[in-house]
Amino acid sequence: MNELDTYPPRYGSASLADILPSALAVLGVPGNPDVLGLTDGPLAGARRVAVLLVDGLGHRLLDQAAAVAPTLAEFTSGRLGSLRPLTAGFPSTTPVSLVTLGTGMPPGAHGVVGFTLNIPETERVLNHIRWDGDPDPMLWQPLETRFQRAAADGVAVSVVSRPDYDGSGLTTSAFRGASYRGASGPDELASGMRAALAEGERSFVYGYLPDVDANGHYFGVDSPQWRGAVTEADRLITMLADGLPADTALIVTADHGMIDVPADGRVDVAAHPEMRQGVRLIAGEPRVRYVHVQAGAAGDVRDTWRAVLGERALVMTREEAVDTGWFGPVLPANAERLGDVIAVCVGREVIINVPEADMESTGVLRAYHGSITAAEMEIPLLTLRGNVTPTG
Repeated sequence: MNELDTYPPRYGSASLADILPSALAVLGVPGNPDVLGLTDGPLAGARRVAVLLVDGLGHRLLDQAAAVAPTLAEFTSGRLGSLRPLTAGFPSTTPVSLVTLGTGMPPGAHGVVGFTLNIPETERVLNHIRWDGDPDPMLWQPLETRFQRAAADGVAVSVVSRPDYDGSGLTTSAFRGASYRGASGPDELASGMRAALAEGERSFVYGYLPDVDANGHYFGVDSPQWRGAVTEADRLITMLADGLPADTALIVTADHGMIDVPADGRVDVAAHPEMRQGVRLIAGEPRVRYVHVQAGAAGDVRDTWRAVLGERALVMTREEAVDTGWFGPVLPANAERLGDVIAVCVGREVIINVPEADMESTGVLRAYHGSITAAEMEIPLLTLRGNVTPTG
């Protein structure tokens, strides 16, 4: 399969949404189906499970990563643990993925269906990364998290991540029910996750490393800066894997992959004023735009966007997008958060210069993600059981 081929989510069989239910099934937590087969497979009998999410380390990037990451190379060669591909949810972007992971549910169910979303019946656009708690995350994302289920069953549940993420709307939506340990950098993450794993008779720990994604965005995939971030991620994986106790298992995954976008792959909305005709506001992100239109304008806006974008994007109405199944089953209240018209970039293009939704650097990044291509959607599932020492 080509990296730009369409690669739909595999909810219920091999997706990001299936990791926590399957891992918690290993720990005996009720109401968690093990569709990944971890209970009778690589995690059989484990009493302690750690999940490390390396932001941006898509499955299609592992070969490039292995060149500067000895422990990842051991996984990709089959000499250490096990490795198989899963899919992210759609859109393949961090806030969507983190809530998909934490709830164990597809985006259409939990409602965090984009990097930025129009808050229905308002002119506001919510940026989930800069979410200070308004709207109330308990109302915006009301589903129970898998962390809450595990804690209710007596599992010691922890999140280890950057201190400034503690208490954010996104953290509350994705990880409520877990105790929070602030940690910056691989060394603090490793020590924090190891300490949390030792708690209680059963423990579940989630750790998050953002640096591979950040360096990919700003400098490009396989740039020296990206390679440096991958090397540090590999060092963290090595510290977690080295001397892993016999009753403990480590899972390493990602929230999405990413692709480089050339300078001539940027569709500037400001350079195409017709793209604003009949439009109330635009949300989403550069690879997946949600276009909210004025009353009765959906058909005209769809046709205009199709004319401008051509084969560079799939341009659909909300109903057509929901019917793809890419979001999973979409609750009616969550469907309102999607655009009336949705544009999904399928080549090496992005749609930029949307001031109501974009952050300051959005248009000048080197690499992007969010769309439905294999390069963005395919993520790794690496599993390792205790008492195996990596050679890296």
